[in-house]
Amino acid sequence: MTSSRRIVGNPPASSSRREYGWVIVATLCVTETITWGVIFYGFPVFLAAMEQDLGVSRIAVTGSFSIGLAVSGVAGVPVGRWLDRHGARLLMTLGSCLTTILAVAWSQVETIAALYVVWTLMGVAMAATLYEPAFAAVVQWFPTGRERALLVVTLVAGFASTIFMPIEAWLLAKVGWRQALVVLAAVLAVTTVPLHGLLLRAPAHLPGRRRADDSGSPLVVPGLALTAALRHPVFWVLWIGAMQVAGRLAFVPIAAWLGARWVVSGIFIAQCVGTGLLAMLGHVPTVVPIIFLLGAANGMSTLARANMVSDIFGRAHYASISGALAMGANGARALAPIGASLLYQGLGSYEALFGALAVSLGAISILVVATNTSIVLYDSAARQEPID
Repeated sequence: MTSSRRIVGNPPASSSRREYGWVIVATLCVTETITWGVIFYGFPVFLAAMEQDLGVSRIAVTGSFSIGLAVSGVAGVPVGRWLDRHGARLLMTLGSCLTTILAVAWSQVETIAALYVVWTLMGVAMAATLYEPAFAAVVQWFPTGRERALLVVTLVAGFASTIFMPIEAWLLAKVGWRQALVVLAAVLAVTTVPLHGLLLRAPAHLPGRRRADDSGSPLVVPGLALTAALRHPVFWVLWIGAMQVAGRLAFVPIAAWLGARWVVSGIFIAQCVGTGLLAMLGHVPTVVPIIFLLGAANGMSTLARANMVSDIFGRAHYASISGALAMGANGARALAPIGASLLYQGLGSYEALFGALAVSLGAISILVVATNTSIVLYDSAARQEPID
């Protein structure tokens, strides 16, 4: 006797579904690259100009970015619930509309309070447009083989800063940060809004959708509910993402206390220790230190780079230097999945892989600390030398 409800596990995807899944991937490659490039990577490019124009400290301006990231993290739960039931089309389309409007509003701010209001709302827009909803859309369309689809999206979008930061630096030099944001808002409007609205169809298995065969029975896709997932230890390991927000919020007071250079040193040390603990995961009593160290360090790293560039190289050519550095960083991100796979194959285990990464981070930590010490000594000696 068979049940009237049909359970779908991981059946072979039809050719039409698979083909349209890659339409979704191609769409998200474009829209994620543009949205990350304009909103996330535009902020550090315009940071010095905003600081000067608004007449406030860099810490105050950077704080608005941190607030936006915090709001984005909080908004992730309701966003996820919506995506599970309705798919990404409406949410990401409205999110792109909101992002466009807020980019224009950002260009018009005259006070630090207005900047904070814009970026508080921008946190909602980011939650509705960046990787989490994009990944959800991909996963919904790929019951199997989703790893390759997710990799394609992240590889392409990984070049967002490489593409957009030089463009934003050029616009900043030509028309100023306010008009540059208006131009970038127009780019968002004519690309992300129609692409999301026209192409991000919801797959058939979402609630309320029915099978297109004669049975008309609803599809039931297996998976844990949120309440069940909360009882699973892996869920708490994945909380490392939330610690990024905490790290970014902590960056402002710590950088004000120690300076961006020493924060960078601390980031590499934290990553070294956290990765070393991952290599010994079977012998440590809890994963909490790993989550804290790697999450917070990763969260701080974006802001630390933005501040360190200006500290070391000055503000005159800040955007150009940042763009050049981003090219190397994103090239490394693009190579990381392949490199990690090759290391795993060569070393034979994840313990050995994480151990090798920890050793590399330890060496980098020493170099960064030595560099900082040399800079401090040089600056001290320079201050003592008489000026001719």
